[in-house]
Amino acid sequence: MSSSLLAYGLICFATGILVDLALGVKVAKTRQIPYLLGLVGSVLLVALGVYDTTTKSPGAPPYFFGLGRGTLSFDSLTGLFLTLLFTIAVAVSLSFWSWAKPDGGRVHRRGTASGYLLLLGSAAVTTCAANAFTFLFAWEMLTVAFYMLTSVTRSRLDQPAAAWATVGIGKVSGASLLLAFLLLAGRTQSMTMASWHNVGPGALHDIVWVLVVIGFGGKVGLIPFQVWIPIGYPAAPGPARAAMAGIAVNVGFYGLWRFLAILGRPPVWLVISLLVLGGFTAVLGVTFAGVQSRLGRVIAYSSIENTGLIVTAYAVALTGVVAGSKALVAVGLLAGTLQVISHAFAKSAMFVSMANIEAATGTDDLDEIRGEGRKLRWSGAAFSAGALTLAGLPPTIGFVSEWFILEALMQQFRLPGLALRLGLAAAGALVALTTGLSALAFLRVLGLTIFGRSRTTDAKVGNEAGPWGKIGLVILGTCCLGLAAVSPLEIRYIARGLSPIVSTHTTLGALKSPWILQPVFQGFSILSPSWLLIVMPSTFLAVFIAAMVLSNGRYLKIRRVPAWHSASVGVSGPAEYSSFGFANPLRRVLGSILGTSQVTTPLAQESEVSAYPTTAHLETRTSVVEPIESYLYRPARKSILLVALAAKRLQSGRLNFYVAYMLFALLLALVLTAALR
Repeated sequence: MSSSLLAYGLICFATGILVDLALGVKVAKTRQIPYLLGLVGSVLLVALGVYDTTTKSPGAPPYFFGLGRGTLSFDSLTGLFLTLLFTIAVAVSLSFWSWAKPDGGRVHRRGTASGYLLLLGSAAVTTCAANAFTFLFAWEMLTVAFYMLTSVTRSRLDQPAAAWATVGIGKVSGASLLLAFLLLAGRTQSMTMASWHNVGPGALHDIVWVLVVIGFGGKVGLIPFQVWIPIGYPAAPGPARAAMAGIAVNVGFYGLWRFLAILGRPPVWLVISLLVLGGFTAVLGVTFAGVQSRLGRVIAYSSIENTGLIVTAYAVALTGVVAGSKALVAVGLLAGTLQVISHAFAKSAMFVSMANIEAATGTDDLDEIRGEGRKLRWSGAAFSAGALTLAGLPPTIGFVSEWFILEALMQQFRLPGLALRLGLAAAGALVALTTGLSALAFLRVLGLTIFGRSRTTDAKVGNEAGPWGKIGLVILGTCCLGLAAVSPLEIRYIARGLSPIVSTHTTLGALKSPWILQPVFQGFSILSPSWLLIVMPSTFLAVFIAAMVLSNGRYLKIRRVPAWHSASVGVSGPAEYSSFGFANPLRRVLGSILGTSQVTTPLAQESEVSAYPTTAHLETRTSVVEPIESYLYRPARKSILLVALAAKRLQSGRLNFYVAYMLFALLLALVLTAALR
């Protein structure tokens, strides 16, 4: 059954690609067909994910499309990620279906549907791959899909740079995994991933672990590979950004989870490095998200933040493996998986909503789209749910996942070694800082986009997303809130999915009772998101009723007073806060991270015929510096260009020089061969 569902799903994706490439966008009535096929294929793969997760031994086909024995394998971990990825794909396909409606004119070139469907097919095959060839082939196709989506519209000057940066990091990721797989296959004499369990501890095992972290870390945006995300995501068209952030990137997290099951115990120094690196990635991402003036870059930098949080939780699980604590492995993987889920739904909701807001206004500038989310009611509601989730506020699923991460990081007192304890403590401090800054960053975005005073008077309400697009928005927004209400049931499902790594019984230690959660360890702390969803509205209602009663009805009476020029409600025009003004305190406080610099220049001087002296008008410009790009990639780029220039000169030499180069290379090879013997 598993192979049949996968085969039919891939056939739907392949048919959609052929329709898009054959007919393009010239025939208006066929524009939506590829996305309809993507919807059907995604539904089939959701069914496959549920079947694999709930079935003890789903099995694997001996052959698949003639690719040979052992091409695919299905287990509960595969099912868990298929369920997540293609539930998102169902919602995104519905949004794309409305996005590409014949009268909308939003899809201008062929290739958008092809890139999207190639992304879905690559994600499915990567998740189900059982051998090195299948996995690497699908992984590279995922990079090709990224390139197609970031370069297809050709409407922005920075689009070529975004596409090449995406491909460049993707090739680094693929090369690292290729080298790791070759080392494992050479040691075990097998290309089957399940046989790599037999690789014992040693130098090769540690090198493979490093290569695996680089390979998957590059795709998910771990420092220093995060530079492609802020320019890659905004370059993609419409809901394709949600597919990249909510579907494709999570395949990288699946790879980290899978190779923990395959490789087992990592080196201790790598665990400590990941704890600190994950924390710094989270802080860097949320800091730069808080000072961006364009909504697309805010959401993109937030993806870097969430990558840091997920990798930190994953490092907690690795700490448990090193320390021999199954409970710590369980709480780390559970926290990381919950964060993967909350990030996937919230980020997809925000990107799909942003696509509708951008289509209505023609821009994603936070000052220009002020208050537009309130007019686009369906998009605004889903956007609000996603923003609150990424801010980690109750009663969303983001609050539950971040609570689990912080609780997992507080278990350092259970560890025997000082180095691991210090690593967890440092990561805990960085994650705590991140959670506070994320609330600040997304409340700023929410205030401007939803609650801000619009600069236009026309009300764009109604069918801004179309009937099917509204269903997609409802799915994404409801999951941001509804999954928190049913989090105990979600944890039971996750526990089944994580069974190839840690036993289901150990993970279910997170349930103190049917509706109360704990961080696996007994007697540490408890939380009930389900009751929280009931208590918070009830408390708000009780406070409101008390205020009405005690004020004798004056609570709702309108009072008109002169507005105080603090840019609060009632102030409009030049005196109101801009997105820059809201973010300026963050630029000041975290200037050491942002590299904040300020330049003040005189604009002009006005001379008035009055008793007052001449007044000088000053203009202040503030800029920030992306440290990884400025201090790592730009110097490296200069060095590479110098080497390329030298190589270019060598290509125009004489024949005797080329013969000399060949003789030198031959002598060097002979010397190295003799030395190795």
